[in-house]
Amino acid sequence: MKIGILACGPMAETFARTLIQMEEAECYAVASRSLSRAEAFAREYGFTKAYGSYEALCEDPEVELVYIATPHSCHYENMELCIRHKKPVLCEKAFTMNAGEARKIMELAEQEQVFAAEAIWTRYMPSRQMIREVVDSGIIGKVSVLTANLSYPISGKERIMRPELAGGALLDIGVYGLNFALMHFGTDIERMESSVRMTDTGVDAMESITLFFRDGRMAVLTHDIYSRSDRKGIFYGEKGYIVVENINNPRSIAVYDAEDRLLKQMDVPEQISGYEYEVRECIEAIRAGAKESSSMPLSDSVLVMEIMDRLRKQWGMVYPREEE
Repeated sequence: MKIGILACGPMAETFARTLIQMEEAECYAVASRSLSRAEAFAREYGFTKAYGSYEALCEDPEVELVYIATPHSCHYENMELCIRHKKPVLCEKAFTMNAGEARKIMELAEQEQVFAAEAIWTRYMPSRQMIREVVDSGIIGKVSVLTANLSYPISGKERIMRPELAGGALLDIGVYGLNFALMHFGTDIERMESSVRMTDTGVDAMESITLFFRDGRMAVLTHDIYSRSDRKGIFYGEKGYIVVENINNPRSIAVYDAEDRLLKQMDVPEQISGYEYEVRECIEAIRAGAKESSSMPLSDSVLVMEIMDRLRKQWGMVYPREEE
């Protein structure tokens, strides 16, 4: 399938390096607001076409799937452009800036009968099913609590610190913690509590989020933009606990009993980068005529945005464009 990429930043580079190694995909077109940057990207990664505008890429009849790697604040308009040009789209997380935008994209994709999906890669990875099978096996008994953390020293990045780019920890890394909890504990949330520390620029820097589920389980999530955490996800049960190494790209799953003895350890399959799973599922879905991903349906993307909207409301955090 001929793939087009909007934007030429680090995520686009990782995506391109992945495509090069996939038999199912072709590095076909790349677009940037700067034609020279798009041309340099195309030369480096072997793309056939380079465009100096996103519109030009969407007008190319050969493009079969567009990957969007722009800042959060641009996702809505970029997806709208693609969908109106009948281009299937895979958009980086966070899906949009807020739930209102996410709902509009879902409605537009349905109206235009165009495939659309969010590129939250952990949703597509084989580790998701591996974790579920271990938890559901009962090896640690009834699970009551899940904890997950994800922190990176990324406060020096412009897109993180600028509210007009929908910056902050929540939409960039908090989305992984939330998805980890929802994937494994479901979506029936009874209530939600949180604490936050803001930056001088007005975005969230550090946060703790507690989700209480109607079935009695609880998920505690922490994220920040100043430090490097161990990135573990841990499930606590009656007979022991399960440790997932790196919720952002799981590497292994270890099971311990109540005396901290290792019972079982599983490594996830070797991968190119981890991006290949989302690309492969999108290609298969589009070929089959599906209009959304089974691993990350649009309703789930909307739900995650609704949760993040509720958190930002608790914090009094509004992006400039939302005030317009």
